[in-house]
Amino acid sequence: MRMLRKAVIILFLVAAAAGLARAADLTKDEQAWLAKASRQEMNGWVYLHIEGQPFARGFQHGYLLAPEIADSLRVEKHMTWWETARDWSYFVNETLKLFAGRIDPECREEMEGIAAGARKAGLEVTYADVLLLNASAEIFSYWYPWSEKNTEAPQKGGGCSSFIATGKATADGRLVLAHNTWASYATSRSNIVIDLVPEKGFRMLMQAYPAAIHSGTDFFVCSSGIVGSETTIDYFHGFDPGGQPEFVRIRRAMQYASSLDVFMKTLIEGNNGGYANTWLLGDARTNEIARLELGLKHHSIERTKDGFYAGSNVTENIPLLRDETDEDFDNIKRADIARRVRWLDLFDQWMGKVDVERAKAMLADHYDVYLGKEQPGARTICGHFELDPDPAGPPADGWVKPYYPGGALDGKVVDAKMALAMTFWGKWGSSCDIPFDAETFLKAHRQYDYLRGYLKSRPAEPWTVFTSKGK
Repeated sequence: MRMLRKAVIILFLVAAAAGLARAADLTKDEQAWLAKASRQEMNGWVYLHIEGQPFARGFQHGYLLAPEIADSLRVEKHMTWWETARDWSYFVNETLKLFAGRIDPECREEMEGIAAGARKAGLEVTYADVLLLNASAEIFSYWYPWSEKNTEAPQKGGGCSSFIATGKATADGRLVLAHNTWASYATSRSNIVIDLVPEKGFRMLMQAYPAAIHSGTDFFVCSSGIVGSETTIDYFHGFDPGGQPEFVRIRRAMQYASSLDVFMKTLIEGNNGGYANTWLLGDARTNEIARLELGLKHHSIERTKDGFYAGSNVTENIPLLRDETDEDFDNIKRADIARRVRWLDLFDQWMGKVDVERAKAMLADHYDVYLGKEQPGARTICGHFELDPDPAGPPADGWVKPYYPGGALDGKVVDAKMALAMTFWGKWGSSCDIPFDAETFLKAHRQYDYLRGYLKSRPAEPWTVFTSKGK
């Protein structure tokens, strides 16, 4: 009973802060669900613990993160109109039509629960809104270019830097995984860490964004022993409207795959080409690592217990590169290609010495291989487009313009020992500790004034340990 009263007090404070509903409005069932859940704010992150049956854990998510879901929808609706001249409702309706019958019943129940929980907290939101938030990467960057032009139009450039290493590459011979997320500073709301304990399947500890049933960014640790990240394959074209949504496939893999074989098979089967990625995966029980490069027509799998794989948004699968992207491979003026080269340099330097602390330092790296010097910008592993006056890339890439407010948002690191204990290191804000002040930026770069009220400051935050520890 004490736990229930404590949960209700916390929920009341969260709701009141956002002008939402009182916990007293909850039914007995809803109070019982929420007594098993919790949220905690720390160092720029929001840590969310949810558990139970699909609808119940979704309700916990929606109720506890209602303020963050409201803010995410506010920003997404503005940016959708700005970038496409179409209302959010257009994409909501098209997403419902596109994915009708292609959503697992368990995933649908959880998303319905999220919508119901957020509504109970006073937010006007529907299942369809939550569906689009989960499918946003493949809808806006893959389906929309494909549907509008009825051609294989390439998507815009992606982001993220990541590596996974094991054997001779690491200090103790066991795996180490590191990742940073690249996104627009205006739209990114991925400062959520979810500890999800489903009624069936494996427990998941993942970075995510509000209303997401998958990671989305992607960085995750599963109680199966499997860890993973990805980096988007830049300038990819192709989409299969009859395929399975990417967010459903990755969630199913995280929750139910007991091995790397099953995990990769789940991602490949029914692939729709949406959110084409280089997946970096590892098994902390065996210290085997893998790289799955997944396009639409082509994919490849590499595996080892003695080496490393890196991701920087350029695929190393040559048929995929030439047949499904408009990417270059050796033009180090471009961000993704320069970072690929920098990963090789860093592993030449630190082979056999990589551990958690070295991985944190590598994520903060500012060496520009094109300029041949330390200079934070679009080409560095810790990316800073906002500091770059002349980033290189095709004109269709919305980031390739002077001082675009986007880049590396965070840092996450896990090693085998941490993974088996269901824990990882996370840092909100650039790994290098360079802060971003929205007001100062907007005064200096008035071409981005349409972001006023949506662009958030990002102060330097410390590294924080997240643990799957129950309520």
